[in-house]
Amino acid sequence: MVQSVQRAIRILRELATDGPRLGVTELADRLGVAKPTVHALLRTLESEGLVSRDSEGSKYRLGPDLVAFGNAYLDTHELRSRSLTWAELLASRTKEAVWVSVLTGDRILVVHHAFRPEGAVQILEVGAAIPWNASCFGKAIVAFSSPALRKELLLGELTALTGASVTDPAVLARQLDEAAGAGYAVEDQESTIGDGAIAAPVFDRSGQVAGAIGVVGPVERLLADPARQDLAVAVREIARNLSRELGARRGGSVHLHS
Repeated sequence: MVQSVQRAIRILRELATDGPRLGVTELADRLGVAKPTVHALLRTLESEGLVSRDSEGSKYRLGPDLVAFGNAYLDTHELRSRSLTWAELLASRTKEAVWVSVLTGDRILVVHHAFRPEGAVQILEVGAAIPWNASCFGKAIVAFSSPALRKELLLGELTALTGASVTDPAVLARQLDEAAGAGYAVEDQESTIGDGAIAAPVFDRSGQVAGAIGVVGPVERLLADPARQDLAVAVREIARNLSRELGARRGGSVHLHS
C-alpha cells in the first residue's frame, strides 16, 4: 500500500466521522503522524477540493468535490439504478417509505430512498450509514451472505444506537437464522427510537446477495399485526422481482444457515 494515500484516506475518514471541523494538531494526534506531514496532506487534499478550511483558516472539513464522488457512486450502482421503479412501486403499494441498502464493511449504506407517498415532511436518507447489527437491512443481507462473512461480522464490533440495539452475538446469530428461514428481517427501534422496518434480501445474477430492500416507518404502524404480515409479503415479493431484474434465477435463493 502507498502510505501517503492511506494517510490521506484516514484524514477524510476522521473528518467524516468525528468532524465537521478538525485542526492539524488534532488530526496529527489521531493519525500518529507529524504535524508537517498532516499539513502537507491537507494542502494537497484542499487543492483537489476534497477538504476545505473554515473562515478562520485553522480548521478543516470535508470538501465539496466529495459530493461528486458520492453521486457518481450512486449513479453507477446497478442495484440502485435497477431498484428505482420497484422501490416506488413498493412505496405506493404499502404507503410507507422504502430504502434500498448495501453492505459496506460492517455498516449498511442507504443507496436509494423512496418517500412515503402521503405524510409529513420527510428527510432524504440516501448516504446514511448504519451498523449492520442495528438494522434489519443489515440482518437481511448477512443472513444470506457467506458463513465466513457472517462469522467475521459477529466477532467484530457490534454498535448500539438505541437501548433496543442487539449487541449479543448469540442473539444476533439466532435472528440471522430466523431471517434466513423467513426470507426477511424485522427491526424494532434498533436504529431509531420510534421507528420499525422490514427488509428482504436482493440477489444478483451470480446468486450472491446484492443488498436489501424494505419499508421504514413508525413502529406502531409497521409492526402491529396484521399490517406486519401484509408488509412482509409485499417486501419479499418486490425483493424477488428486483432480484430477477438483476439476473437472479427464478425460484429464490438457497438458505445458507438453515
